[in-house]
Amino acid sequence: MLKGLAKGIGGLLLILAAIGVAFMVGMRMKYPPLLTAVRKLNRAVMNPQAMKTAGQPGSYAGVIRHVGRKSGTPYETPIGPFPTDHGFDIALPYGSSPDWLKNVVAAGSAVIVHEGVAYSVDEPEVIAAADAMDNVPPSEQRNIRVFAVDNFLRVRRVGVYEPA
Repeated sequence: MLKGLAKGIGGLLLILAAIGVAFMVGMRMKYPPLLTAVRKLNRAVMNPQAMKTAGQPGSYAGVIRHVGRKSGTPYETPIGPFPTDHGFDIALPYGSSPDWLKNVVAAGSAVIVHEGVAYSVDEPEVIAAADAMDNVPPSEQRNIRVFAVDNFLRVRRVGVYEPA
């Protein structure tokens, strides 16, 4: 009985390990169906959870406020901003296809909420990850390498956001 249970658990662990390896390989290779599935999962499940604390002091995630380039609808998306001397660098683990990125680039500006402060930002530019790594804490650089993040969005901080 215990032998059968051990085999079943061992088989389950092997399947989970295979799924984990497939996920990592797919993310590193930027396999479009996997990226689409992960983005949909994040949008439906992870982002609403992250938004509960995003942008608050001590939170891992910040918020980028942007406007739909077609609809004009305002959106808020959780991001991982890394402060720089002049603005923020934001890792792009899904490449350059996320709608929030397209919206920010099309508008040429956005608002980033980081550590409880809202900043107006402009001059969005997609840059190579190598050009942003000096602004990424060593504890986060490993994740950037593991997930083979190739690009970052760099934005210039204009000042503290003052709603009109």
